[in-house]
Amino acid sequence: MNASALSAADFLALFLQFLSLSLLSIGGAISTVPEMHRFLVLQKGWLSETQFTSSIALAQAAPGPNILFVAVLGWNTAGWLGAAVAMLGIMLPSTTLVLAATRWAEANREALAVRAFNAGMAPLTLGLLWATGWLLAQPYLADPAHRLTTAALIALTVLGVLRTKLSLVWMVLAGGVLGALGWV
Repeated sequence: MNASALSAADFLALFLQFLSLSLLSIGGAISTVPEMHRFLVLQKGWLSETQFTSSIALAQAAPGPNILFVAVLGWNTAGWLGAAVAMLGIMLPSTTLVLAATRWAEANREALAVRAFNAGMAPLTLGLLWATGWLLAQPYLADPAHRLTTAALIALTVLGVLRTKLSLVWMVLAGGVLGALGWV
């Protein structure tokens, strides 16, 4: 897709979608990937399944902030303008809200409501991240040529997280090397 293929209304829809997802991105923007997929791939058809998954994989493998995948999705949807619109949409509300909420929570950190909120957000964040991981693994688990190696890599990663103090960076690097070698 390129920028000339999208109308002003399409850019507004892209901006508003990422604006609303920003307010739902508890645990980071990566937690809203299933909804981004629904909008960009299933509803609008601006990206294919492969483009969507590859966009996230490329951004996650690159050094820098986790949020880069939003720029790559925007870029693959409509070039520079798509990247700018998606990033502005995802960053504007969450940044504003986080600045205000952080100042308030710091001033009220001992309040029962603040402590309860923090405790309640942990399972929600884990659930959203699980849904994202499941969505990203589906194309590889569905392909018989990759099913066994993908399942093994997932199992090894879970064991590595639970049984070692190995940094996740090393696990991501190992997965990238295995993928580059064509083993996954």
